[in-house]
Amino acid sequence: MNFFAEFVNLVNDLSTRLKQNPARLGKILILLATIIWGSSFVVLKNTLDTIPTEYLLGFRFSFAALLLAGVFYPMWKKFNLTYLRRGLLLGILLFGAYYTQTLGLTDTTPGKNAFLTATYCAIVPFFYWAIDKLRPDRYNISAALLCIIGIGLVGLDGDLSLRWGDTMTLMGAVFYALHIVTLAKFTRGHDPILLTTLQFATCGIFGWLLQIFVVKAPVAPLTSANISALLYLTVLCSAVALTFQSYGQKYTEPATAAILLSLESVFGVIFSIIFYQENVTIRIFSGFCLIFVALIISETKLSWLKPQANFATLKKNPEKS
Repeated sequence: MNFFAEFVNLVNDLSTRLKQNPARLGKILILLATIIWGSSFVVLKNTLDTIPTEYLLGFRFSFAALLLAGVFYPMWKKFNLTYLRRGLLLGILLFGAYYTQTLGLTDTTPGKNAFLTATYCAIVPFFYWAIDKLRPDRYNISAALLCIIGIGLVGLDGDLSLRWGDTMTLMGAVFYALHIVTLAKFTRGHDPILLTTLQFATCGIFGWLLQIFVVKAPVAPLTSANISALLYLTVLCSAVALTFQSYGQKYTEPATAAILLSLESVFGVIFSIIFYQENVTIRIFSGFCLIFVALIISETKLSWLKPQANFATLKKNPEKS
């Protein structure tokens, strides 16, 4: 209960500080969110050695949903069947994204997992094209081509084949892209925090159902390290980072926010090198650079080079961890 009270106080304090200097603090909050999410790849990798994927996702998202539901309890006045239907569909897509990404992490490094997951930014415009008939522009196409080359440098082995883990990670990127497109349609006129809470609850339920009735993977007794990792992923990487991003993006220019959010994959590699001793070759590093440039192009359309132009900028998914 003490932690719950502290979290409520943190949210209230952020609201006060944002009113005093919203632009500066907004950028800081987004940067903190990307650092937290970047660190999650190493935490996940180490945790998956002893905890099954299904158990981890069930614990992480069900408790994150409870935390958000408690902190933002006034939002439940808006709840109705429309919210329930949309939350369930979004939750299914989000679970598919996290599940395949987390499975992929069991057979690849945290750094590669971070960058390959981030390729969803280049995929999103093409799904928008299929659903909303919004044709990708030259920036989207250029970003997609750079992403393909970068994926080849990062993921392809000597025989030009992808590891199973890298393939699953890319599947996760596709699910993330589908989730973003669906979220863009479903959040119009609806409370994003309430939808996020319902999504997290759906993810948690699916995780527990798979663990109990399908996979039935044995779970070793939880150690203090495992409990700390689960709490870190649940509280910081899900609830706190989401709150930081939600508040931060409200007061930050889209192009600036997109650049800051794209740094998540960079922090993922940095943490992997420091704490996981990941060996990054020149070829893999070149692929990282190409993917990162592709993310910047796709997210910002290089709008800072022409400040007088009014480029439309795609916003990232406020629920990513």
